[in-house]
Amino acid sequence: MIEIRWHGRGGQGAKTASQLLADAAFAAGQYVQSFPEYGPERSGAPITAYNRISEERCSIHSNIYEPDYVVVVDETLLESVDVTAGLKSEGAVIVNTEKSPEEISSKLNGYKGRVCTIDARKISIDCLGKYFPNTPMLAAVVEVSRCVEKESFLSNMESSYKHKFAKKPQVIEGNLICLRRSMDEVKEVTG
Repeated sequence: MIEIRWHGRGGQGAKTASQLLADAAFAAGQYVQSFPEYGPERSGAPITAYNRISEERCSIHSNIYEPDYVVVVDETLLESVDVTAGLKSEGAVIVNTEKSPEEISSKLNGYKGRVCTIDARKISIDCLGKYFPNTPMLAAVVEVSRCVEKESFLSNMESSYKHKFAKKPQVIEGNLICLRRSMDEVKEVTG
């Protein structure tokens, strides 16, 4: 079983990305869970979302306290949330930042595992014309964790986008380019 914890702020799409990841893993034949945890429900407030992905049915129904992967959609959370709490050293943390993994490592409370970064802002603006960090972060977690096979994920996302954006077909190609580029641009340093 792979357990993933997402840290973001309300309105950044961490919950949606968690759901999309679950949909892609389910379409690939896996058992999945996706669920959020909210504090005060307002835009900009810290939120946490979770995924469990397994080849066998999972009977655990609690928050994830020892994740394999942590996704940080908003770098400013590194100053106020211990994002690496419980994170397994054989896993990885993936941070949305323009900084290098080496620069981010010093902000991770001594975490010794893999540190990955991606500039989701730049990729999103280049590919989508606006800042939607969840699309690049979704692709980054698939690339780093290998929780879903890459081509299966991209094919599933294309089908999902065709359904979701049936009346806006012009946005489909930009989203697919964004996903592929994000998978190519994840940077990593090992601890």
